Amino acid sequence: MNKFLIFFLFSVFASAQNQFKENLSYKTFSAKVIGISDGDTMEVLYKKTPFKIRLAHIDAPEKRGKQPFGNNAKMILSDLCFGKIVTEKAEKYDRYKRLIAVIFNDKGENVNHQMIMLGMAWHYKKYSGDPVYSNLESEARKNRVGLWQGKNPIAPWLWRENKKKNESRNFKSRNLRYS
Repeated sequence: MNKFLIFFLFSVFASAQNQFKENLSYKTFSAKVIGISDGDTMEVLYKKTPFKIRLAHIDAPEKRGKQPFGNNAKMILSDLCFGKIVTEKAEKYDRYKRLIAVIFNDKGENVNHQMIMLGMAWHYKKYSGDPVYSNLESEARKNRVGLWQGKNPIAPWLWRENKKKNESRNFKSRNLRYS
């Protein structure tokens, strides 16, 4: 009897919590941008609840890893939408529980497109087969806009991979010194 009561109370509590967390996958909604983490991640406030949005189809230079143009990308994203009500066309959630979405700012501009056109992000082909983003990136490269001004810009996914390898090497060499 006690096990049944505990299971019942747990089930009621769990379902009550799920009612407060709306699944926004594949929905379109508006929210206020309250934070910019980097060039492809923002925080929005929707129905008095803050949560993270990851811009779909793009990958911007790393801010934390001090990748060239990382801070520039964050500033441009902020200029495009910080403090404004934006429209999100949501796709799905990623493994970090961020909602993947295409963002439209208060001027009706597709922010994801703008980040590519301004040379502040790559088309993230690993997760996007949309040819529009490839074309926008090709145009930005050809016009040497933003990060394409550099001689050999490194894609963020390669930057992260190299950073992990370097951290791993540094960790191993530190351990060898102290063994």
